[in-house]
Parts: sequence; C-alpha cells; structure tokens
Amino acid sequence: MIATDMKFCGAAVCAGLLALAFGIFPRISRADEAAGAGKQLFEKRCTGCHALDRNKEGPSLGGVFGRQAGTAPDFNYSAALRSAHFTWDEPKLNQWLTDTQSVVEDNNMDFHVPKADERAEIIRYLKTISIGRK
Repeated sequence: MIATDMKFCGAAVCAGLLALAFGIFPRISRADEAAGAGKQLFEKRCTGCHALDRNKEGPSLGGVFGRQAGTAPDFNYSAALRSAHFTWDEPKLNQWLTDTQSVVEDNNMDFHVPKADERAEIIRYLKTISIGRK
C-alpha cells in the first residue's frame, strides 16, 4: 500500500511539474506582480481624486501614459495645464508626482508621492493600463 501511495504521489508531482512547464497553470509574471503593487498604491494614493474610467475631482488617468497633458476629454483643467505642451511619460510623471509645481506652475493639484519606489510602481501601473487602452 505504501509503494502504491508513493507511486501515486510521484506521478502527481511529475504531472504538476509538466503542467507548469507547458503553461497549463497560470503563471504570475514579474510584470503582473509589479502591476499589482502599482494598482494597490494607485488605489490607496490616487483614487480619492482620480479614476481610470471617468473624471472626478481630477481627470481620468486611464490612458494617461502617452497622452498630451491637459487633454483628457471633458475635464476642466487649469489654464496653465491646458497650455502645457508635453506628453506624459515616465520622467514627466515622476517629476509630476514629486512636485507638480516644478512641471506646471499654477496647476490645481496639491498632492505628491514622496517615496521614489511608490512613484515608480504607480507609474509602471499607469503605463501598463494605458498601453492596454490604446
């Protein structure tokens, strides 16, 4: 009986390894893990004023990565941000989340993310969901 159990156990382990090798079980990539951390930070730090699919107190951030500043549809931007001439990318979003006034003076956002690693995770998440929307 023990030998039969051992054979079954060995066969089950072997089948599990083969399933992993051939992608039968879903794998969580490092990108998925990073997006998960960024999503959690986005939800914690940003959703008080922003959503991905609609404007709130701040503009919709779905598709922000690669979008020209001040152009989210139906959002009432400050004159300063409406007249800004740049596209949101990693360096610009990092600068924005560090100190908005250093990017566009007289904008209406009085919030920042002081920790560089948290900014990086949020930006990675915004990039990931923006690419999926294009």
